[in-house]
Amino acid sequence: MTLSLIGVNYKTAPISVREQIAISREELPETTRALAATPGVTECMIVSTCNRVELLAAIETENVDLTGFLHRHFGLDPALLEPHIYERRDKDAVRHLFRVASSLDSMVVGEPQILGQVKEAFNVARASGTVAGQLEHLLQSAFAAAKKVRTETEIGSSSVSIASVAVDLAKKIFGSLQGRTVFLVGAGKMSELAARHLVQQGAGAILVSNRTQERARLMAEEFEGRVIPFEKLYEAASEADIVISSTGAPHPIFRPEHGQAFMHRRRNRPMFFIDIAVPRDVDPAMGKLEGIFVYDIDDLQAVAAAHMAERSREAGDAETLIAREVERFQQRQRTVNVAPAIVALQRQAEEIRQAELRRVQVRLGSLSAEQIAAVEALTRGLVNKFLHPPIQALKQAAREGNSARLDALCEAWSVSASAVDEAEPKGQTATTSSATEKAGEQSVSEPEARIEARQ
Repeated sequence: MTLSLIGVNYKTAPISVREQIAISREELPETTRALAATPGVTECMIVSTCNRVELLAAIETENVDLTGFLHRHFGLDPALLEPHIYERRDKDAVRHLFRVASSLDSMVVGEPQILGQVKEAFNVARASGTVAGQLEHLLQSAFAAAKKVRTETEIGSSSVSIASVAVDLAKKIFGSLQGRTVFLVGAGKMSELAARHLVQQGAGAILVSNRTQERARLMAEEFEGRVIPFEKLYEAASEADIVISSTGAPHPIFRPEHGQAFMHRRRNRPMFFIDIAVPRDVDPAMGKLEGIFVYDIDDLQAVAAAHMAERSREAGDAETLIAREVERFQQRQRTVNVAPAIVALQRQAEEIRQAELRRVQVRLGSLSAEQIAAVEALTRGLVNKFLHPPIQALKQAAREGNSARLDALCEAWSVSASAVDEAEPKGQTATTSSATEKAGEQSVSEPEARIEARQ
């Protein structure tokens, strides 16, 4: 089984490309199931944020075409998308996922939102039935690594996010936010974060508009703002000095004709739009109008670079921690992969033990319950002591990734990973080394009941 990850992000593709493959929260379950239906994909999930779209999948063969899925699903010309796509396999995919979840691959290193977004993508995939043991184990390990980065480094020491960078940009533009009227279009998490930063910086009136008015009302109450019904969006927008827009609209909601009307009502007082939506909410052509200044999420990278410089040491510590966690995950995976061979070896030894007990049964005669228990304990103990060295050798070879030694050991004891498949019921194969050991312990205790039945 191969782990494959493909995607585009803010480093490889401009927003004009990213917005063409952005997947809304409502569309994510259906798109995830469509990816799972791709031939050769056994498990999958999709992370779609304003800065990245990534497909993560467990695939049966090397030639499963995940890039082709993006082309087909979004109806895009391959020549448009392929120059911006990156691909990671196996260990590199694990490392990439761990870095993403830990915000080391974010536009703003240390921002806390990405971990929640990855968790949401995982929950959608799990609810859609597209993840099982392999990705479940991988994602739980990624979340644990991200938590360690947060608790054991200073990378998250200050509150940094795309929203806070947007507010920093507004401060650079105005010099001060005191008394400025701010219009939040979209009442999602990003807008809420922006509102918190704006209030802390002394912003004046806050207007809130959202397609779902109840969400707008709750946010307006929290920040002592005023709700603007979405159908009156264009009438109220001219009141604002700063518009921060983050909706899930599939096309721009602010266009040049709206900007011209705003400028007329504002008597040409400047107006700033900070568009943190993907796809974009503000038509870039609005930035050509006199008095209107438009900044999209890619424009925030210059401000984000300053945060990156401040956090270089913390990021280095986090990278070291992630490297350790990736190696630990790989070692666990190698041990998991040798589990079928260990179970097969235990089963083979148990079959020999049972055969020997049957062979000497006549000579043993009629045994009491205590005597049967003693025979069972003796033979099980001998088998376990005999199996301990080869099992440890198998595990060590797996941990070291020494496939040649692993193959030699399996050949020496006439076992293979596939040997357990026929004996194990489907869906119940061992998934960890501890589970393997438990399976072995259970298998050597089964004959006791059979001996008692024969007696």
